[in-house]
Amino acid sequence: MSEPVLSVRDLRVEFAGRRGVLRAIDGVSFDIARGEVLGVVGESGAGKSVTGLAAIGLIDPPGRISGGEILLSGLRIDNLPPEEMRKIRGKRIGMIFQDPLTSLNPLYRIGDQLIETIRTHLDLSESTARKRAIELLAEVGIPAPDKRMEAYPHEFSGGMRQRVVIALAISAEPELIIADEPTTALDVSVQAQIIALLRRLGRDHGTAVMLVTHDMGVIAETSDRVAVMYSGRIAEIGPVRDVVQNPLHPYAKGLMGAIPTLSGDASKRLVQIEGSMPRLSAIPPGCAFNPRCAFAFDRCRIERPQPIAVGAQRVACHLYDTAHAESPR
Repeated sequence: MSEPVLSVRDLRVEFAGRRGVLRAIDGVSFDIARGEVLGVVGESGAGKSVTGLAAIGLIDPPGRISGGEILLSGLRIDNLPPEEMRKIRGKRIGMIFQDPLTSLNPLYRIGDQLIETIRTHLDLSESTARKRAIELLAEVGIPAPDKRMEAYPHEFSGGMRQRVVIALAISAEPELIIADEPTTALDVSVQAQIIALLRRLGRDHGTAVMLVTHDMGVIAETSDRVAVMYSGRIAEIGPVRDVVQNPLHPYAKGLMGAIPTLSGDASKRLVQIEGSMPRLSAIPPGCAFNPRCAFAFDRCRIERPQPIAVGAQRVACHLYDTAHAESPR
């Protein structure tokens, strides 16, 4: 097995508030291999975006990484000085945000922004950087790229702006791209094009991609593996086909059961997960999901479950601990 591009080990992220310290990420661990797309899914507030921001070194005060390690191709990056992290961010790690307008300066032409980004991270002349910028726009599917270089962000549609942001993210040929809800604001047809583009990055460039989203359809179409997060923890992680078709954790089962399908019994009702995700200040002891879980027993309310290997999946659930008689089936 080759070394993973991104390796996160027991990550903890805290935010200091007036009522004390709130732990947003609590012991998250995962790897992303070269050319692999890892989907990270869960409800709002599960900690998906914070995990991505931690990996790229963008946790601002009062937030901080309070424990664990983040390694990029074997190099620990969570403890680097800000100046060193800035050199890695953009060159070795690219970021795609949900709203492309937050990544583009409305006062500068698209071409100028691309050229500046390329020359910041690569030792290229102005003319060579311009040629590369045109090639990047063509690669992400923007027609007449040489002409669109002179356009401003407001002259592009939402889907085209997102393509420009992807071009910016891959301009320095990074090892890792973190995509935070990259298709949320786009219509379905444009979503499909962006999904195909993200998959092609891994296939053609060997780029590792961490795809943060709440859309299981996007996960199923794009990802190789999926991590299901709940209250700052990973409830289940495994190959996307296994997790979608045979989820193990009760929360993952609820998520998958809430996805409508075109086949099967039309009279079958969609699954509803009762309740809501707890506030950071009120995460229950034991398994964070236990107040909403139909399978919870005494141990779930006292002891936090550790990840257990079940085939190719890993699930943090006491139901799968062979030391206990309870069965999830």
